[in-house]
Amino acid sequence: MKQIILVTDGCSNVGIDPVIAAAQARQEGIVVHVVGVIDHGEIGEMGAAEIAEIAKAGGGLSRIVSSVQLSQTVQMMTRKTVTNTIQQVVEQELRHILGGDGSLTELPPQKRGPVVQAVEELSESVDLRIALLVDASASMKPKLAAVQEAVHDLLASLRARNGKSELSVFRFPGLHGEEAHLELGWTRELAKVPNLFYKINMRGTTPTGPALLQTIRYVADKPAFAADKAEGKEGMLSEYIV
Repeated sequence: MKQIILVTDGCSNVGIDPVIAAAQARQEGIVVHVVGVIDHGEIGEMGAAEIAEIAKAGGGLSRIVSSVQLSQTVQMMTRKTVTNTIQQVVEQELRHILGGDGSLTELPPQKRGPVVQAVEELSESVDLRIALLVDASASMKPKLAAVQEAVHDLLASLRARNGKSELSVFRFPGLHGEEAHLELGWTRELAKVPNLFYKINMRGTTPTGPALLQTIRYVADKPAFAADKAEGKEGMLSEYIV
């Protein structure tokens, strides 16, 4: 399963519309979530509207949070969307078997419990890749410590899962004209986190759309767990990669 979690204060101002980019991610089988750490006033309202539209186009969740809520929210989004996706697959199968709308609530209680338990177990065991895309424009500078904490806690959370879980981290704008800069390639190692944004140059522009496109290319062009696939170990949800 593949996800992008965008952390931003909204109001992109360079390049392609990020809503269009998020829709492209969804076509590639990548869910886009957006966590907004925004300011008050008219600019904050504009940012909140953009955040909601990006997540909707990317088939993901959006939340507006304070800096102190950031870490918990990033972890919640990750787990909730995995569970929701697996539940959708299960309900699709139920529609084939039972007809109706496939909702788990249509099952009798004695059968519903084991199915719900199976969904929860699969949520912890399915392979997962998450690319965290961090807005590093000038207005995000006071929030950078909270972002760093969120990355650290998310890695710890991923390592606690039974399934294979990896994280990569991008920030935007990138260096030397890049749309986004890869700060951390696919990893499960906490040791690399403390200096992740060391001496980062916070700049004023917010090229959210182009940064999303670059992150999508990275996630889509590197198939998850290629070594396992080379050995013929296709996962049971391989047809439902998200």
